[in-house]
Amino acid sequence: MSGYDIRIIGDPVLRQTAREITEIDDSLVRLVDDMLETMYDAPGIGLAAPQVGVQKRLFVWDVGAGPEAIINPEIVESDGEWLFEEGCLSVPGLSWEIVRPKIVHIVGRDLDGNELSFEADELESRLFQHELDHLDGTLLIERLDDDTRKQALKTIRDLQFGAAEQPRAAGGGLTLP
Repeated sequence: MSGYDIRIIGDPVLRQTAREITEIDDSLVRLVDDMLETMYDAPGIGLAAPQVGVQKRLFVWDVGAGPEAIINPEIVESDGEWLFEEGCLSVPGLSWEIVRPKIVHIVGRDLDGNELSFEADELESRLFQHELDHLDGTLLIERLDDDTRKQALKTIRDLQFGAAEQPRAAGGGLTLP
């Protein structure tokens, strides 16, 4: 049984900006363990803390090289462009082609407080960008062009995922009613 339920589009926690982590302690290590269990059970390759209702700047991932976690991640460089079909555990069963930078350089901390620095390409780069979006309260549907976003929202409403989301009046993003 997974440690947490994954929050689904329409849950207000997915729209909030996660708080920076100032203390690394045993409870944070337990959170990471539970998040990894939840991610594997889903199954997925990445999971951000807000997706399990925890407003902390942290995400976990595994793209085949074993489980990883990063605290207070930040992209410091990006380059190129890559179109790829992207899905999300918080929007289950749906995916869309989304353009994102092909290469990113991400920095953060590990569970021992040591600095982490990764150069990531293609899938891992996309994963980092996707999870960082969650930490900033952004869902992948906000990365869609206007027409595709309208169709995506209609599909989401038809599938009755949580509360229906409505376009924001300014900024072109989405918010809860």
